[in-house]
Amino acid sequence: MYNEQLEKLIEMALLDGELTEKEKQLLFKKAESFGVDLDEFEMVLDAKLFERQQATKSAAAASAPAAPKSDKFGDIRKCPSCGAIVQSFSAKCVDCGHEFSNIEANASIQKLFKMLNDAEDMRQEDSSSNNPFSAMGGLMSKQLNQAMGPGKVDKKKMEIISNFPIPTTKDDIMEFLSLAVPKSKTIGNFITRNTPENKAHNDFVNVWKTKCEQIIMKARFSLKEDKKTLEEINQYANELGIK
Repeated sequence: MYNEQLEKLIEMALLDGELTEKEKQLLFKKAESFGVDLDEFEMVLDAKLFERQQATKSAAAASAPAAPKSDKFGDIRKCPSCGAIVQSFSAKCVDCGHEFSNIEANASIQKLFKMLNDAEDMRQEDSSSNNPFSAMGGLMSKQLNQAMGPGKVDKKKMEIISNFPIPTTKDDIMEFLSLAVPKSKTIGNFITRNTPENKAHNDFVNVWKTKCEQIIMKARFSLKEDKKTLEEINQYANELGIK
């Protein structure tokens, strides 16, 4: 609807289904510089935000049977030091300067891997239902699985990774990237990358890289003032060839 640069900024701001006041101000300022009618822009932005929130809710409902425990107040986080209300992706409290570290640190990545482990528990069932020769075991079974491509369990795990919400605290973002970036890199050479062990890793490279790119794009947009964190994030981006 608008030019490519403005549409890209909107997409980055709405990746996690939230729109902070700072993000909204930045978008309005950019829209105004392009001569966009601000009343019309607000209506379009609200509609896009609603669509993304509905999609996020649907994805969360499909991948998790129960809502996780949270230290949020509604959709907004409370500062543990002074109790002030702060938006997601804030690196520190604007009221007292408290840095948001060790607040359920690693909770996001732990929840993701628990969901992946729960899906992995279905592996035997998947093997039996998708491979009629699974009882034979051995090399023939492995070769058949490789030829057939990802089975039900792997597809489920890919869906979990794709639909998992973007972390909203600095600690969770950095922990997520530190663990996900190695999973986003292809292993093995032209000859060895399709061995059973390497293929099991490489089948997931694209989905992990896409999730890392989403997190990096959102963090770059929302953590502009945290230069140290942005430097670390850009190092991960360079490793993955993300511009």
